[in-house]
Amino acid sequence: MSRVQQEIKVIIADDHEIFRDGFRLMLSKSPFIALVGEAENGRELVKLVEAHQPDVVITDIKMPILDGIEATRMIREKFPFVAIIGLSMFDEEDLILEMLDAGALGYLIKNVDKDEVADAIRTVYKGEHYYCRSTSHKLAHMIARSKTHSMGKKEKVEFSDKEIEIIQLICKELTNKEIADQLFLSVRTVEGYRQKILERMQVKNTVGLVVFAINHGLFDPKAAN
Repeated sequence: MSRVQQEIKVIIADDHEIFRDGFRLMLSKSPFIALVGEAENGRELVKLVEAHQPDVVITDIKMPILDGIEATRMIREKFPFVAIIGLSMFDEEDLILEMLDAGALGYLIKNVDKDEVADAIRTVYKGEHYYCRSTSHKLAHMIARSKTHSMGKKEKVEFSDKEIEIIQLICKELTNKEIADQLFLSVRTVEGYRQKILERMQVKNTVGLVVFAINHGLFDPKAAN
């Protein structure tokens, strides 16, 4: 059975029981996910990882006794095969960066829906980065500029002049309609370009697109200001 087909063992950690209850319910609806443990602080989380050696850990960043950042460092040092997703609030950009620098492969904002949770788990399970769809452009730029957390240089991808133009407009936060109006294209044509660009970059969403574009010299945030 291939790695993407087998059941994925997951541990969740959060100091709020009501959140763990909601997350447990979401994960129970995914047939490929097995919840093997729950923790309410970082110390418990590390012990559970040692006992169960899960495939994926989803952990709150702010927790008592031992926070998610330190727990992530400890887990990654002892169990480098465990993929970690950080959980955060909207206004915790610096903490999200610390979490990624500690070794997390991705992060989610706490009001995330079940479909995105499943997508994030599948993505980090394959060893790929996952950036929450709700990420602000400010945080996307911070991630791209982070020296300790880069997407790395994938195989060089060539884009047409039109594709680069659309990439740059997306990075400037223009909507599909605004891009269509500016380039005299239909909205459907822009949507087609966007999907093709995501596939060629091998990223999941607009956040990954922005990070890829900055890391690969396709967009300069300073020049855009």
